[in-house]
Amino acid sequence: MFQFDMPLDAVSVGLDMLVWLVIGLAAYRYYRKKEVKPRVWKVLLVLVVGQFAFTINRDFAGTLVKFPVLPLGVWIMYGFLSRSEDRWEKYRPFAWLGFSSSFLFMIASLVWIPFYSTVYPASDPTTYIGNVSKASIVSIHPTGRDDRMLDRDGLKEQLPFMKQNEVDSDGWYEEMHNESDGERNKNERFPYVLQNVSSAWGSGGNPVVYVEKDGKGILVTTFREQYYYRCEESILEEGSE
Repeated sequence: MFQFDMPLDAVSVGLDMLVWLVIGLAAYRYYRKKEVKPRVWKVLLVLVVGQFAFTINRDFAGTLVKFPVLPLGVWIMYGFLSRSEDRWEKYRPFAWLGFSSSFLFMIASLVWIPFYSTVYPASDPTTYIGNVSKASIVSIHPTGRDDRMLDRDGLKEQLPFMKQNEVDSDGWYEEMHNESDGERNKNERFPYVLQNVSSAWGSGGNPVVYVEKDGKGILVTTFREQYYYRCEESILEEGSE
């Protein structure tokens, strides 16, 4: 099973497949050494069940990594197969290989964390906004103007130069609260949503991108974090599509 909780992406899937290849080669090596060959489907079942483990979860750079501690799957297989000493001896290497594979996935996840941050930096908005050729905006709040449309060329030109700023949620809330005379969300700071865009190829992200009412800021919301970027010129223009 995949050992870190983040959106699947091209490289992490590749690492996943590489680990499975190593497991498959090790299982084949054990299989060839057996004088009495066990059934292949039983070997696969023992491998899968052997992966079940009690884990300790730790957060590393926003990624949940699972450290296997107790080999629950091995104990389960032992409970089923130990009635016959020959059966347990036959399948024991595959059960422990299943548990050992959990460590391989854990190592792969730890290797991928810094690599992901390097290839897809959070400070770069192009990580979350890829092809904008079909991008558009939709007003999601009454303060958004329906006669505004997205300046795709302006967004494309400014995107690589947008600067990351602090997400000041508390300050923004106070500002909206004061401007609204205490009425909640009367003046929404991000009344538009950017549609028909995708994150950078291979990043595996599926963020929601909000556009600020002045058209100079975008707020990217991922499944874990929020990122706020500003540009020099508004990416909104008058007119309708």
